Amino acid sequence: MSLSVWKFPLRVDDVVPVEMPEDAKLLTVQLQRGEPCLWALVCPEAPKRTRFLRIVGTGHPVEDDLLYVGTFQLQNGALVFHLFEGQAARE
Repeated sequence: MSLSVWKFPLRVDDVVPVEMPEDAKLLTVQLQRGEPCLWALVCPEAPKRTRFLRIVGTGHPVEDDLLYVGTFQLQNGALVFHLFEGQAARE
């Protein structure tokens, strides 16, 4: 099976469900045209499933079982957010 890099636009919210192919490898989160997007390495033929991501602002509490994905800034750096994935992100 061949792999491909896909982009997933993110809304800024505490918990963000994202449907993507199973076993997708999360690569980075960055802004594109001022909007946060997640890029992942995926197998396009794989069945899709929903993964739950958490966006946390700097200084806010983070659950222990979350895995760090990346950081992005909005409003010229006035707002800094950190993207995580893990079981606690579902809650």
